[in-house]
Amino acid sequence: MEKGKNKLGLIAGNGRFPFLLLEAARAHGLEVVVAAIKEETEPEMEVRAAADPGVRIYWFSLGELSRLIETFHQEGVTRAVMAGQVKHKQIFSSIRPDWRLAKLLLSLRTKNTDMLLGAVAKVLSDEGIELISSTSYLEPLLATPGVMTERAPSENEQKDIAYGRAVAQAVSGFDIGQTVIVASQACVAVEAMEGTDAAIERAGALMRTLAAEGQASTFDRSLTVVKVAKPKQDMRFDVPVIGIKTIETMERAGATCLAIEAGRTLIFDKDTMILRANAARIAMIALERG
Repeated sequence: MEKGKNKLGLIAGNGRFPFLLLEAARAHGLEVVVAAIKEETEPEMEVRAAADPGVRIYWFSLGELSRLIETFHQEGVTRAVMAGQVKHKQIFSSIRPDWRLAKLLLSLRTKNTDMLLGAVAKVLSDEGIELISSTSYLEPLLATPGVMTERAPSENEQKDIAYGRAVAQAVSGFDIGQTVIVASQACVAVEAMEGTDAAIERAGALMRTLAAEGQASTFDRSLTVVKVAKPKQDMRFDVPVIGIKTIETMERAGATCLAIEAGRTLIFDKDTMILRANAARIAMIALERG
């Protein structure tokens, strides 16, 4: 086998995504070298690595790009994948760049996540490390078209989906966020650096405030959440992901409908998520790419 082809570098962010990708890669017979981010990766990753001789783990702080490259070279890694979120606010507030990353940051025209991660991918490529799609080995978890829950979106929710999708596609094109929350074809919240769950919570809090002040009577108080991929989504990073936590957050916020894009959104714990959505009478639908 060609050198490095039986190894995979896993740059692990937060949440379950890195664990799922790790399990899938191991099931394909790959040795995995985990680059765990001190500010993001779950401590459980250390336990998982210790239990499997086919997994090695190294811990890095955000900004240690040179050390990451050196470690992958020492381990013979020629392919790597990014899995798991690195909070946008971490990238732009907590990062302490080494000389290589500092040089890269100074070269960027704009300081958004797409530009930054794309530049990191280019540096890795120049060093002989190919960054592959974050959905590699996880294709079965990509959403398929259609209604996923017992309840389909109502007529009003369908209108909110159409409006929200147009807004979300426009916003995501500027790498601001990928999620909008809508009520009666009015945009209640737009995701930015805080992330999807925080945006949903903010929308719920705003609706409760309006209701308390008697200002929400002019439109339906239920919220529809629309999450899309970017128009030119790079599947190597920042791929839309939903899971149980999404539904739990929607319940607290009073959201009744979730729309995502088929083929470009990963669903974690799908069966449990659908059961929870059905119990809460939340409609879930995956839309064909328009």
